Amino acid sequence: MDQAMLDRIVAVTTAEGTLAHTMGIKILSASGTEVAATMPVAGNVQPYGLLHGGASCVLAETIGSLAAALHAGLGRVVVGIEISATHHRGARDGEVTAVATLAHGGRTLATYDIVISDPADQRVCTSRLTCLIRDQVPGRDANGTDPLREQGVIGS
Repeated sequence: MDQAMLDRIVAVTTAEGTLAHTMGIKILSASGTEVAATMPVAGNVQPYGLLHGGASCVLAETIGSLAAALHAGLGRVVVGIEISATHHRGARDGEVTAVATLAHGGRTLATYDIVISDPADQRVCTSRLTCLIRDQVPGRDANGTDPLREQGVIGS
């Protein structure tokens, strides 16, 4: 996959209207074996002012799914089928950094270990995501649309 295609897929992942965009997730680097991203704590907190555990899960699923999609390649569809998260400590400010690392990359399943750290590089959350990989029905994704085509990532 060339750099222009990779850049467009990353852009679709965090495009306006996506949950990743709403939460302020920024992709730093991306490949099928590792994806790194940041997310602000502000705006993603629970009532006690700590980073919301669900926000950590969204960050983990976003970058793990992106990595799985890059591992699978064009013409394949990935969907998260299982996620777990252990929340080790709270984060109150700044931004957290997440790194998804390939644990298993097969033809039908991809599993990623995701570590989320605070600005002091202390582990906030450890997550594991498994994605199912399937061949894409031509012109359709799992919801009956083709978002990559709609976003101009692949031709009409």
